[in-house]
Amino acid sequence: MSSNLDQLYRQVIMDHYKNPRNKGQLADDAVTINMNNPTCGDRIQLHLKVDDGKISDAKFDGEGCSISLASASMMTQTVKGLSVEDAVKLAHVFYNMMLGKDYDDTSFDLGDIEALQGVSKFPARIKCATLAWKAMEKGVGHQEEE
Repeated sequence: MSSNLDQLYRQVIMDHYKNPRNKGQLADDAVTINMNNPTCGDRIQLHLKVDDGKISDAKFDGEGCSISLASASMMTQTVKGLSVEDAVKLAHVFYNMMLGKDYDDTSFDLGDIEALQGVSKFPARIKCATLAWKAMEKGVGHQEEE
């Protein structure tokens, strides 16, 4: 059963990599965050629109490995419509999952994000998976300061 689940997860990751959701840019009033992972060359430009404490839109552009870009696709899809507070909480749930720690999968519908849980077995790839999430946290932190 485990190998079937691994195969399914790989298919979900490759689908997000080959058919990214929310790829592109947002208008001028969006917050733009540029981040990269110098270890492997992944880079992402994340665009967030935050209205009244909620992430109303999110898009990304960049280049990198399948894990990095699939994670960005999943993250933008999942945080749209969430409050900034919930988006940050979800990021911490995701980080715990990446570190192989217990994580709360009842507060949020993780959906496709759970396909990334296998990355925790490959410590060198965790930074790839968390890059977009770190950019989102930085972006909403920047938004709150203004």
